[in-house]
Amino acid sequence: MKQQEKLWTKDFLFVSSANFFLYLVFYLLLVTMTVYAVDAFGVSESQAGLVTGIFIVGTLIGRLFIGRMISTVGNKKMLYGGLLFFIITSAFYFVQLGIVFLLVTRFLHGIALGMASTATGTIVAEVIPSKRKGEGISYYSMSITLATAIGPFIGLYMSHHTSFQMIFRFCLVLGIISFLLSLFLHIPEVKKETTTKETKKLSLSQLIEIKALPIAAIVLIVSFCYASILSFINFYAIEIDLVNAASLFFVFYAVAILVSRPFTGRLMDEKGANAVMYPAFLLFGIGLLLLSTAQNSFMLLFSGVLIGLGFGNMQSVTQAIAVKSTTPQQIGLATSTYFIALDAGLGFGPYLLGIIIPFTGYQYLYIILGILVLLTLPLYFVMHGKKDKKSLSNASLT
Repeated sequence: MKQQEKLWTKDFLFVSSANFFLYLVFYLLLVTMTVYAVDAFGVSESQAGLVTGIFIVGTLIGRLFIGRMISTVGNKKMLYGGLLFFIITSAFYFVQLGIVFLLVTRFLHGIALGMASTATGTIVAEVIPSKRKGEGISYYSMSITLATAIGPFIGLYMSHHTSFQMIFRFCLVLGIISFLLSLFLHIPEVKKETTTKETKKLSLSQLIEIKALPIAAIVLIVSFCYASILSFINFYAIEIDLVNAASLFFVFYAVAILVSRPFTGRLMDEKGANAVMYPAFLLFGIGLLLLSTAQNSFMLLFSGVLIGLGFGNMQSVTQAIAVKSTTPQQIGLATSTYFIALDAGLGFGPYLLGIIIPFTGYQYLYIILGILVLLTLPLYFVMHGKKDKKSLSNASLT
């Protein structure tokens, strides 16, 4: 019996840890920047919301162009450059020159995250054994899952018990730790693409991986729906008088993913993406519908579990689909394409949903989004699901 290729290598652990600290900073600041903008500069709530959202827009722009460059610049230079830029822009928070400077800082910080996380996503896809891609990416994406639970919890705790300057110091230290961890990585380099006069001209194929677009379209829709959770769960909790329970929402969300990931990653490798994606659509949709009717803490937190099992597992599976859809030389671009869709949904979602909320209220918003998720299931079948068995059999031959 052939021994299974090793997944838990030093490089896999270190790149996952470095990515965890990056996203810990992101989610920590996500729940504190709105309050900071209002307290420090006296801006309106809409302007404060822009301070939060512009970071994700910066990340999106960073991925859009960095995904194109990574195959020519190389993984190592992109990772180190992105992490150093992340540390430098983290230090900008200590400078208070008005709301415009804060917006610029958030935008540049987002670009830095886009650079660094695209590099870590590309590197991890290359250090994972080919026959354990689904399982490996599932475990790797848990670094982001943990950050979604721990980051907001630390951010809310620190904002109530310490100063914003202390929060910024803590984030700076986390960025430095991420950089130090990356120094211990043996970073594999795929064959770099040569730049000719013909390839210098900017084209759509240089910015995104065309083969990853079908699954990216699905990611865009479901991340748009999940943006309603990230941005408005606290406001909704105030409205239904479940603020204390809402503080634990992301903890239950993360625990559901942590418990299920070891099984869903292996299930994808053995049975194909559909075995995970179809139940995930149902769980995510039902979770949003349950959230819309939450009348007590149990219903609210149980909806968090369902959404974690649904959207949380969609994230890892769709990333694995994007990576498997392309060649080794284009993994960086496919990873970038996946995150562009994810960031677009999460970044522009709050603004678009904010326009809808005055007409629907939070309750009906979650009903609409729950139905949208369920309606996206047949779209997934058309875009990828019907050919999943074929791609699985092909993968088993490689």
